[in-house]
Amino acid sequence: MRLDAHQHYWSIERGDYGWITPELPVLYRDFLPQHLEPLLNKHQLDGSIVVQAAATLAETDYLLSLSESEPTILGVVAWLDLTDPDYRKHYERFAEHPKFVGFRLMIQSMTDANEILSPAYVEALTFFAEQGVPVDLLVVSHQLEPLVKLLDQVPGLHGVIDHIAKPRIKEGIMEPWKTQMAQLAAHPGLYCKLSGMVTEADHENWKPEAFKPYIEHVLDVFGTDRVMYGSDWPVSLLAASYDEVVEVLEQAIPDSWTPAERARLFGLNAKEFYRL
Repeated sequence: MRLDAHQHYWSIERGDYGWITPELPVLYRDFLPQHLEPLLNKHQLDGSIVVQAAATLAETDYLLSLSESEPTILGVVAWLDLTDPDYRKHYERFAEHPKFVGFRLMIQSMTDANEILSPAYVEALTFFAEQGVPVDLLVVSHQLEPLVKLLDQVPGLHGVIDHIAKPRIKEGIMEPWKTQMAQLAAHPGLYCKLSGMVTEADHENWKPEAFKPYIEHVLDVFGTDRVMYGSDWPVSLLAASYDEVVEVLEQAIPDSWTPAERARLFGLNAKEFYRL
């Protein structure tokens, strides 16, 4: 199975997406399965994991509903508010849907990432770790220290870091991202998505070689069995075409990689992580 482990769909008229405004004309329109399907076919991908893009239960319901008539949606990553006393009730409702595959923790949007170290978050994530529920971790590189501490408290979390934790690619800065990613990779239940990289570079003037040291480090510390390709389409269109996103990753893969290792990156790891 070949798949895109991270992309989004939205319908502007729903009003879920306050961050998508007319000032972002590239994104300010509907993006639906019929728009992605030609790209999936071109790159011989069987489908995708659709990830929430709004912090609402209603958007998750919308994506799950969309998946019911769309075979290329292989799984939906939901949104949950872990500070909501009813979060387990919402989780249980979502989990009844056959295409629910996990939820995303949006650390990126937190004013203080240390919030994830609060008893409420640690208790909730310990519950999900015990259940083996896949958790996407949306985090920015300057927030990695709290995430390292969280994983020390919840070492069994079945999680995946989105967008290689958004390092400062535009400036070419590696540390402390490099060291902290190695610390996180020491937890065997943690994976990493090679996604969302082009939007962390100079949108107009990026060069493929700018991404190589970041990709190489992720591959080095997470290994071939805990990494997955994700396009982050259509957000990625702010900086690159779908084809260019694939090409950036293809150019950075070591020449020594076997077809089996490539197959893991481009689908099998995601299939196993999300238990498709």
